[in-house]
Amino acid sequence: MIILHVAIPAPLQGSFDYLAPAHVDARQVWIGTRVRVPFGRRQVVGIVIGTATESRIERGRLKAAREVLDDAPVVPADLLAVTRWASDYYHHPLGEVLATALPVSLRNGQAAESPPLQQWRLTEAGRALSLAALKRAPRQAALWTLLHAHPAGLTAEALTAHHPRWRQTLRPLIEQEWVEMAELRLARASPRVAARESTLQLNADQAEAVRTLTELPDQYQAHLLEGVTGSGKTEVYLRLIEQVVSRGRQALVLVPEIALTPQLVARFRARFDAPLAVLHSGLSDKERLQAWIMARDGTAPIVLGTRSAVFTPLKHPGAILIDEEHDGSFKQQDGFRYHARDVAVWRARHLHIPIVLGSATPSLESLHNVAQGRYRLLHLPERAGAAQAPTLRVLDVRKTPLTGNLSAPLLAAIGAHLHAGNQVLLFLNRRGFAPTLLCHDCGWVAKCRRCDAHLTYHHGSRRLRCHHCGAEAPLDTSCPACNGDDLRPLGHGTERVETLLQERFPDYPVARIDRDSTRRKGALESLFDSALRGEYRILLGTQMLAKGHHLPGVTLAAILDADQGLFGVDFRGPERMAQLITQVAGRAGRGDKPGEVIIQTHHPDHPLLHVLLTRGYREFAAAALAERHEAQFPPYAHLALLRAEATGRDEPGRFLSAAAQAAPAGASVELLGPVPAPMEKRAGRYRAQLLIQAASRAPLHRFLETWLPALAALPLARKVRWSIDVDPMEML
Repeated sequence: MIILHVAIPAPLQGSFDYLAPAHVDARQVWIGTRVRVPFGRRQVVGIVIGTATESRIERGRLKAAREVLDDAPVVPADLLAVTRWASDYYHHPLGEVLATALPVSLRNGQAAESPPLQQWRLTEAGRALSLAALKRAPRQAALWTLLHAHPAGLTAEALTAHHPRWRQTLRPLIEQEWVEMAELRLARASPRVAARESTLQLNADQAEAVRTLTELPDQYQAHLLEGVTGSGKTEVYLRLIEQVVSRGRQALVLVPEIALTPQLVARFRARFDAPLAVLHSGLSDKERLQAWIMARDGTAPIVLGTRSAVFTPLKHPGAILIDEEHDGSFKQQDGFRYHARDVAVWRARHLHIPIVLGSATPSLESLHNVAQGRYRLLHLPERAGAAQAPTLRVLDVRKTPLTGNLSAPLLAAIGAHLHAGNQVLLFLNRRGFAPTLLCHDCGWVAKCRRCDAHLTYHHGSRRLRCHHCGAEAPLDTSCPACNGDDLRPLGHGTERVETLLQERFPDYPVARIDRDSTRRKGALESLFDSALRGEYRILLGTQMLAKGHHLPGVTLAAILDADQGLFGVDFRGPERMAQLITQVAGRAGRGDKPGEVIIQTHHPDHPLLHVLLTRGYREFAAAALAERHEAQFPPYAHLALLRAEATGRDEPGRFLSAAAQAAPAGASVELLGPVPAPMEKRAGRYRAQLLIQAASRAPLHRFLETWLPALAALPLARKVRWSIDVDPMEML
């Protein structure tokens, strides 16, 4: 008798034992295949992770799997190894980890086969069409020209890279029967790969980085590619990828945000004549399955994706690259709380391939790993080509009149750069019109009923919204407390600053780039595409505007409020502040015109801010690491955060107190708390947390292995939602 050990996507540790279906030879059920099994009252899809001849369950009580869904493993051995490691390291059920690694279609039991690939191409009538017939429709003409240059057709992903809003533009061409859609199935044959020669000349530092990265192609080595903004890190990536694909291997490239994929996709397509698999949350289930299978079968030599793409199977792995490695978006903040960068490093070591972590502002953990000899540092200290580092000006705005968060010197600088024919980028990490709505008569403030937070006023929709739980309500015409009608918005968000800029500079179009303005699919790509063409002269936005975008027309970058990260409750706040300031400053002067950076602050003498602005990010990082060492914060200590939440105010704290009392005696860890979360009430639930700190990783994990199973048995465990976060990046 052969027993199948099956990992189930449920919040339960361990695997579950099943017999093979009656009509199936259990010896032909491979590890890594999917099976449909009864689980309670449901039928679920699990993964076979092992077999045995004995079970802890009596033979008569064992249930049989209903169906074996695959003839071959859908989770290959190397991917199963990385998910096992991640499950152990983050103390999360293996079944849920494996579910994260699979597209939704496969989790639901659909066939692990490539769906038909949709391509759009010109019909015979379309090819015979004269471009002059579309002179009154420039967008259609541009799309026709693109399809004419690709007679075999282009996929939706390829069209999006060139024309983000191509679907509505293509519709009339389809109606006129000038364009048709064809469905193709990809062959599993090795892809045709050709790299176009780069016209860019590497400088000495880039050439040395490329030489180092390619000298040992079949060995594990972690490299930290630290390059100032505009130093040509992407060109170094491309040279490494060129070497990888020339050997018939695959390169996995991770980026922190969907917003960064269109520019990289365009660069890769311009450089490589080869299939490209793109994976991110903005894709349909069919598109994501298609890309996943292209990566698994090796038909895509280049795989580009966001956080979860770290679990994509690779038939011929050759290298892993992580762009903007410092970015907090690589950390999953709910459910399975993994960090894609750290998972990628373990996976590269397991596969014996090199990994490159690139950033202009490396995380303090990565810099510490360089100091410890775990990572090799590659430094690009100069901007590539003729671009020069921008000049920096700090504006002390204390006692200075501000017009919508804009000082008079900043407004003058904006005007000067616009009149010179350039673009301006303004960064404010606060969306909406105003973060507070106040009654001037009685002092009432609009607060969220479900969170310990103010409601943000959005002028365009005339609504109040909570940016923490998503609750919203229409704007009151009178104060609910005193019935007064003098309701005033306080503070400035991007929506309000946009209005002020439109009033002050009416001749220059403003593009506001934040979560509110980019909700519609394709809107973000469309805005950046228009910005690159110079249609918007003023770019205003939040973090999504600051990360990694190449906007050569921008000559002025301004940070409207540099103080937000200086006095927060999270010890990582100053590091994030420094990274954002440096990244925003790096958007200026990337073309052939000199750039200028203006930073408004009320605290120009703050020690860390002063070091950053006068001596640069590297000196800031050294000072911040010294502070971390003194306080015994990561990377000089290792943390886990036990969180609990409930509808009642007292239950989370009571559960965490019981958890602290259940800690094994003599453990080499320190428990801090429990304390209410910095935002105690969120989405209608009260939250508290308990911090576990250890001097090294080993005792922390030994403690968690013993402690966490005991927590599940506590009587209060059923009255709260609780979770463990290893290496937490957010303390909120």
